[in-house]
Amino acid sequence: MRRRTALALAHVLGLAALLAALPAAAVELRPVTLARGLQHPWGLAFLPDGRMLVTERPGRMRIVERDGRIGAPLAGLPAVDAGGQGGLLDVALDPRFVDNRWVYWSYTEAAPEGGNRTAVARGRLDEGRLAEVQVIFRQRPAVGGSHHFGSRLVFGRDGRLFVTLGDRFSRMADAQTLDNHLGKIVRIEPDGRVPPDNPFVGRAGALPEIWSYGHRNVQGAALHPATGALWTHDHGPQGGDELNLTQRGGNHGWPVITHGRNYGLGTRIGEGTERADVVAPLRHWVPVSVAPSGMAFVTGERYPEWRGSLLIGTLRAQVLLRLSLDGERVVGEQTLLGGLNARIRDVRLGPDGWIYLLTDERDGRILRLER
Repeated sequence: MRRRTALALAHVLGLAALLAALPAAAVELRPVTLARGLQHPWGLAFLPDGRMLVTERPGRMRIVERDGRIGAPLAGLPAVDAGGQGGLLDVALDPRFVDNRWVYWSYTEAAPEGGNRTAVARGRLDEGRLAEVQVIFRQRPAVGGSHHFGSRLVFGRDGRLFVTLGDRFSRMADAQTLDNHLGKIVRIEPDGRVPPDNPFVGRAGALPEIWSYGHRNVQGAALHPATGALWTHDHGPQGGDELNLTQRGGNHGWPVITHGRNYGLGTRIGEGTERADVVAPLRHWVPVSVAPSGMAFVTGERYPEWRGSLLIGTLRAQVLLRLSLDGERVVGEQTLLGGLNARIRDVRLGPDGWIYLLTDERDGRILRLER
């Protein structure tokens, strides 16, 4: 019954997406600056009362009031190894936050043995601080460098936590092996334990946290509103950015199967662009990378023409992309906010139905897209 309902809803959303693919003149966006002065903001999560938790990559998390007032940094965060692409990254609320007050965040952590890694911690939000802080996941192995940390945090409908991870740039071949967390998406319980139904539990030589592999640097993830499936996008090198319906136990190809090319040279990477045992992307961008970061599905009544669409922020292209969907097919693409001239780091649908964006700048902003 639940599956039939989900499929029926997906069909309705597909029809809505087809309507949304019609000329978009009916939707005129007015990006309103709600807050500014954030230093390279990375992740955004809405509290039940409409306030926002925002991370800043140098290592601060703040509460932003509904009217845009920015609070002081919350106390209690562990040390953050900020530099390059690393720092304080995504933030998410526990599905039962109203009862337990748990907040989760990902960040770059210096490893005692040398190098650094993506880690995930949680703490209970108290007045002005995070209490009872626990590190629940650490990427293995730690690697030297300042690139490709991932990372988005998404809770599935079953309450398990997906963590997207990068290949750390220098270790791309490890994305194809299961004895490490590089270039993987992992799935863990809220306290960090391994769910018994993960695809590689009990497999010799495989880390049981792994959900999927063959990723490069996943910085966007969202659940489909009808099916609950995990959708992600991945950074390609020179071209080859991907939108993926992430598969349980699936190999998503990197660096063996990719549309990307080697930086500067433009030469081919790996074996080709498709293989029978590799999950094909739903959409890829060539020959130039848009550098996707942050995404959200459009639901609700604020943007009825776009209902069922997928919004993707971009860093290199500095635009917002709207993809029209028919089920699992991308049937149209629209470029929005071409005059913004800012790196769009995160995209969220607020509890009030408005679309919110984070701009990744020294003077970073929270924008609300009004009609």
